[in-house]
Amino acid sequence: MSGRGVIEIGEAGEFGLITRVVRRFPQGPLVELGPGDDAAVVRVPDGRVVASMDLLLEGRHFRTDWSSAYDVGRKAAAQNLADIVAMGARPTALLLGFGGPPELEMAWAEEFSDGLRDECALVGASVVGGDTVRSEKIMVAVTVLGDLGGRPPLTRTGARPGDSVAVRGRLGWAATGLAGLLGPVEVPERFTAAHRRPEPPYTAGEEARSLGATALMDVSDGLVQDLGHLARGSGVGIALSSALVPLDEGVALADALTGGDDHAFVGTFPAGRVLPPSWKVLGEVVAGGGVTVDGGPVEQGGWDHFGVTS
Repeated sequence: MSGRGVIEIGEAGEFGLITRVVRRFPQGPLVELGPGDDAAVVRVPDGRVVASMDLLLEGRHFRTDWSSAYDVGRKAAAQNLADIVAMGARPTALLLGFGGPPELEMAWAEEFSDGLRDECALVGASVVGGDTVRSEKIMVAVTVLGDLGGRPPLTRTGARPGDSVAVRGRLGWAATGLAGLLGPVEVPERFTAAHRRPEPPYTAGEEARSLGATALMDVSDGLVQDLGHLARGSGVGIALSSALVPLDEGVALADALTGGDDHAFVGTFPAGRVLPPSWKVLGEVVAGGGVTVDGGPVEQGGWDHFGVTS
């Protein structure tokens, strides 16, 4: 045992780590068999499973000198839950792959698990199992499952010319916060907090469905880049107006258009559909292809893990 009673995960061992982490995860009503066996058993009322997964690597997606373990847990869950919500589904279960160095304090793993648990609680999802491995840096892999409740998924392929384009949630907060963390410019704490711990508006999926959305997606890699995926999927163009992009004080237009990690939701809606104030209309779907802002292309922005600037 290391000094002052601090337990490291290498001292506890794999099964000691699993025991301490698993007891922090309550199980929801759809879970027939949770952690502890070769696999979990989760009921699927719809008969179909919506599935998504993401990786987070220390030094790439988070830094331990910027983010607490609890923050990392919340972020790891949020970015995956948002993908399920963007399909118009309800998140039900989450599987965790966790890697860390043996000298990592057990308290870090426990606080991370608490963050994961608390984010899942916002949507009623359960952490039902996973795996652990020794690694040089902290590595987190999250797979999340969801249920459509008998309804068709909301995809990127349904937008049609004449539809309006609208967003629900923050734009540019996480990018502004990252710039502040990198320095030397100081930014308000609300922006750095947004980078550490995104807050997706989880009600957006059900709202979009009730409003007749023709397409919906999570904004994770930047508004323009993600809308480009929607445009290609639907075989249409997207025309945005910079004057309509919601800008909070302190957020630059470029960050709102190209910054990632906010996990807002952007959708397309039938022409003439009246949207509630929580949804901000940004432009419209047009014939053609690609995404324009004020009639022209956006030269730079969006996240590409294998791009030259990533």
